[in-house]
Amino acid sequence: MPRIGSFRYRVHARCEPADALRLLGDVRRQGELHPFIVRVRSRPAGPGALRSDLVTDRLRWGPFRFRITYRADLLRLGADELELVARQWPGTTLHNRTRVTGEPDGLLRVDVEITLSAPAPLFRYAFRQARAAHQELAGRLPAALAAAGREP
Repeated sequence: MPRIGSFRYRVHARCEPADALRLLGDVRRQGELHPFIVRVRSRPAGPGALRSDLVTDRLRWGPFRFRITYRADLLRLGADELELVARQWPGTTLHNRTRVTGEPDGLLRVDVEITLSAPAPLFRYAFRQARAAHQELAGRLPAALAAAGREP
């Protein structure tokens, strides 16, 4: 029986919504942001996907280091939100829903909701790893978004 859990985070940056969504929706550009990603390979888009990639992460469990590879699909990319789903055997799925909102002071608010589903024996480890990776990513995001807003 799978277990499901969610977490959220919010960051602020000086960036245009389109620039933020372009960066956040492109897994190939997140290698410098996501602490586990070591390789991304483009694949033909899967059913219902705008873009698909095979992503390899390097993980650690106690003294053991290992790699996993999963498929990441960009399902939706709108003017103010995106949806990504990553699937890895055996039965682990991560949904990422990201919404961007301009604020009166000129900052862009980025709200991310992550929902993870995994088989019960793997859930605690997978959830802990996903949350730790996204906490680190959130810390790196404001500078990366500001830089994305300055790209030509």
